[in-house]
Order: sequence, then structure tokens, then C-alpha cells
Amino acid sequence: MSGTLKGRTILVTGASRGIGRAIALRAAAEGANVVIAAKSDVAHPKLPGTIHSVAEEVRAAGGRALAVKLDVRDEASIAATVEATAEAFGGLDAVVNNAGAIRLEPAARLELKRFDLLHQVNTRALLAVTKAALPLLEASDNPHVLSLSPPLNLEPRWLAPYIPYTVTKYAMTLLTMGLAEELRDKGIAVNTLWPRTTIATAAVRFEVGEALIERSRTPAIVADAACLILSAPATELTGQTLIDEDLLRRFGETDFERYRNGPPGAELALDLFIDA
Repeated sequence: MSGTLKGRTILVTGASRGIGRAIALRAAAEGANVVIAAKSDVAHPKLPGTIHSVAEEVRAAGGRALAVKLDVRDEASIAATVEATAEAFGGLDAVVNNAGAIRLEPAARLELKRFDLLHQVNTRALLAVTKAALPLLEASDNPHVLSLSPPLNLEPRWLAPYIPYTVTKYAMTLLTMGLAEELRDKGIAVNTLWPRTTIATAAVRFEVGEALIERSRTPAIVADAACLILSAPATELTGQTLIDEDLLRRFGETDFERYRNGPPGAELALDLFIDA
């Protein structure tokens, strides 16, 4: 796998921390050009990482970096990010729609303004960022769009507790499946990726609680799977809803203990929308 992303340009949204940061650093280790796009351009008192700190890490890891302040709800901000990418690197080979919002509340309790935010940052952003990037992706010889959303699991237990959040994530997957067919003739791969277990991120700690962190894996497992997808031939891998562990096993990975965030032996927690 080493070197397969060398010289490729990858735009990662929500890249200032967590899974987005891990994908950026993993791609950088292979020599990629990485656009670190996120709202966090100044340090947060409670959350580590900014687009600038991750850009420094990307360069230290062996990649070229461009830090861009991006609000995925704002079409002008998206357009400026794509333009800056073209100016800095001359093109674009992959978009990773990683930026996301989460609120695990039932419909009766969730404020509509919070649902609007979930929809804008999850569903609408996928479409808006992908649309803006299409002209550059069409010029690539191996273009990919990868979004962090789950397989469609219609078991009632995933519908009742927090359907407003669920519907925005499932809508991302439906968009992906549709875009894969719409863009198939252009040779643009469009896939989703989702972790089998919970991932130790600030979002999990804030929304679910500290106790789950020790039963989670590190973001590195998602990053490794993402880079496998982005380096695959676009015409051979598209329209798929992929799970990180399953994909890595397909490529021969057997050591999953190295991804464990907590102590050995702790039972790992399955992520949302995963039954087994």
C-alpha cells in the first residue's frame, strides 16, 4: 500500500481533529497533498487541534498541506476551498466528506433548529461539497468521493431513539449510492465508510460519555481503511457501503489489537447502526 497516494491531492472536511485528522496524516505518510478544511482555525479551550496544527503535522508526516477555513453549510466557503485547492495543487483527486454533526435525541425532544444543523452539516454538505468539486474530480485519472456514513440498517432499534440524526446519516448514504450511479460513466468512485466499533473522538466523549472511550478503537483504523479506498481504482470500487474492519480484513489485515484505545480485554462497543 505504501506510496499509492503519493502526489495525489485529497480534500478532507472536518480535518482539524478526530477521524478527519487521522485520515489527513495517514494520506500524508504516503506523500499526498492534503487540504485540511474545517471551521477550527483558532484553538478551542476544550478541544485540541486546528487546521493549522494539523497542517504542520501533515508536513512533518511527509505530505504537502493546505489549511483552509471551511464552513460546509456555506456554498461560498465551499467554492473558495475548491478554488484554493486548485491554485495550490493544480487539481483534486479525492474528497473525504468527514465533517459531521451529532445529537442523539428523539424527534419529540429535538429542537428543529438542531435538526436543521444536522441536515446542513451531514446531508446537505455532502451534496454541496461534492458538486463543487466535480469539475476538478472529472480531470483526475482516479477520482474518489468518500463519505463517513453508515450502511442502511432499517432495524427499528436504530429508528426510534434518535431518528432525526439517523435520517441525516442515512440520507448521506442514499446520496452516495445515487451519485455512484450518476457519476459512474465519468469514472468517479463514490463510496461510504463506517467504523464497526465506536471510535475514540471528542464527539463520542461529548455525546455518549467517557465510559465508552475505553471500549473504542482509535481513529487510525478508519484512516487506514479510507486510504485503501482512495488508492483503489475508481472504476473497480464504487457504490459501496464499507465497514472499516471488514475492508481491512479483505486486504489481509489481522492485527486489530493495535487499534484498541482502551486496555486489553475490554469488550469493544459496536458503533451506531451496526448489529454484529
